[in-house]
This record gives sequence, structure tokens and C-alpha cells, in this order.
Amino acid sequence: MVTGFWKNLPKPIYCLAPMANVTDAAFRFIIAKYSKYGGMDIGDGSKANLPAEAFRVGGPDIMWTEFVSCDGLCSPGKDALMVDLAYTESERPIVTQIFGSKPDNFYKTALLCQELGFDGIDINMGCPDKNVEKQCAGAAMIKNPKLAQECIRATQKGAGNLPISVKTRTGYSKNQLDEWLPYLLETNLSAITIHARTRKEMSLVPAHWENIAQAVKLRDNFDSSPAKTLILGNGDVKDLTDAEEKIRQTGADGIMIGRGIFGNPWLFARHSPSTEEKLKVMVEHTYLFEKLLGKEKSFDIMKKHYKAYVNGFDGAKELRVKLMATKTANEVENLVNEHLLVPT
Repeated sequence: MVTGFWKNLPKPIYCLAPMANVTDAAFRFIIAKYSKYGGMDIGDGSKANLPAEAFRVGGPDIMWTEFVSCDGLCSPGKDALMVDLAYTESERPIVTQIFGSKPDNFYKTALLCQELGFDGIDINMGCPDKNVEKQCAGAAMIKNPKLAQECIRATQKGAGNLPISVKTRTGYSKNQLDEWLPYLLETNLSAITIHARTRKEMSLVPAHWENIAQAVKLRDNFDSSPAKTLILGNGDVKDLTDAEEKIRQTGADGIMIGRGIFGNPWLFARHSPSTEEKLKVMVEHTYLFEKLLGKEKSFDIMKKHYKAYVNGFDGAKELRVKLMATKTANEVENLVNEHLLVPT
């Protein structure tokens, strides 16, 4: 049953996917600034610095944090994970994504998420990472639907009025939506995001968007009320035009975009930046990463972004090679300035 901020969102809903070591606090801020607010100065992203809602130029309608372990957040070492729960007002509505397999820790983590002021909580039941699955979490939940329900209900109990959603896959080794989706729908989630591949398929085959249409029909047969659980599709979405077509084909309530955002924080604003603009924002992104996360995370995380920002122009390959050797934001800025001074 859709509750909380979800019920006030216009359709179709466009979301930013949670991606480990990608959609961290620095990148989400950059996306908010350049997609939501068209590059306007939003200061530190606090409420006092944000333009009026009427000045928003794009989305995403919702942002997710990187996923965080419930077990970790309930352990003596939880302080090391708190950096993954940092956000600014510019990102609202902001949903924290969590994973685990112990209902009691889901309950405790939901209490923490309330304290931290999140707008919602999402449970990851689709991650194929072997280390996550060893904990009976992520995609392993598909094989244990009763435990999945217990974890959802424990989260709901601890979350108070915060809406709960789930991100999952079509099945484990094969399409299991007919069996798996009803278990999720029985728990009255606000939304379910479905990656249109099985766990076995990882991202090695094209996404099966016909399975999203199947999920919509299953949901409608389960509940036809206006407050029915929302179904969002995910997988191989290139841009908003592609998203619109997939929504038209499937009847989904919204789309979650993941890899399409790499190197393109303007995606949700439908803006095509110049090479100079891309490189300058890349530098801004790097300085922000260093400021917010430099003490806790490796600078090498930024290098997957450089591969995406730096392409499609003369000298891109040479610049990428040089960027791979950098260790500080200042080094990155110097390389970009050198490149922009070279006549093209």
C-alpha cells in the first residue's frame, strides 16, 4: 500500500538507482545541483540555500543512498558506516537502502533511519554479490521468501510512519515473479523496484522488460485499489526518452536509472553539456568527494567516474590515462586546465 512521500509523487516516477561506491554523498549532491536545479548555486545543499520548488528544472524524483549493512549498523563498528548515510536537503526525498537477514537488526536499523530524518527505507533483495549472499541477504532473499517477509515486517515496525520499499530481481536462477512477487505484495510495501534480470543473469544479458509488464499485471490482479503498491522497472535504461518508452510498453509506475547516470549528472534535466562543462563539473565532483569522503574512502573510487566523464572528444583517451594516475583533486584540476588550454 503506497504511503508517505510516494503517494504525492507525479507519475511516471524517475529515480536514481543506489549503486555501491557510485551514488555516494558527493555524486548525489552533484546530480541534485545539475539535474534538479540546473546548475544553480545551492551552497551546501541545506534547506536555506535551495531555490524555491518552482525553480526546479528536473529530477530525479527520488534518490537512494548506497546500500548499508544492517548488521554493521548494529555493531560496535557502526561509526565507520555512517558516512554512507550522509545526505543534504537538496536530495529529498531521500531513501536509505539497507541489507541483511536478521529481522531484529532490520528493526534497530529502521529506528536509526527515523532518527536520521530519511524519507523512506528500501530493502535490497537483489544484490548478487557473493559476500552479501553469504549473509543470506541481497538476492539470496529470493530463495527464502518467509524470511524476506519477516525482515520487511520488522523494518515496518521500527520505521514508524516511514514508507518501506524493496528492490529485487525477477528471480534467482529463473523468472519466479509468479511465486516471489505475491510474497512481497502481502507485506503492503509502498513500492517494489524490479531489476529485469535474474540473479543468475547478473547484468550479462539484456534486461527482460516484458517481465516488468508481467509484474504490473500480477500487482493489478493482487490489488486494484488506488493505494496499490507501486511497481518500478530497472535495467538497461539509457536516458529519459528510453525510460518513457519502457513505461509506455510495460505500464510501470516509474523507472529507476542506474548506469545511465555515469558521467552524466545532467541526465534528469535533459541537458547535453559541452566538453568544457563536463570536465569542469568532473573537477567540482572530485573536490567534493575529497571534502566529504576523502578520509573514509579511496580516491580510486573517483576513477570509474573519470572513465565516464572523459570520452567522445579529441584527446579524451590521453586525458583518461593521465587521470588514472592522479591521487588528489588538485592534480585532476591541473590536468583538466592543461587540456582545456590545448586548441581543438
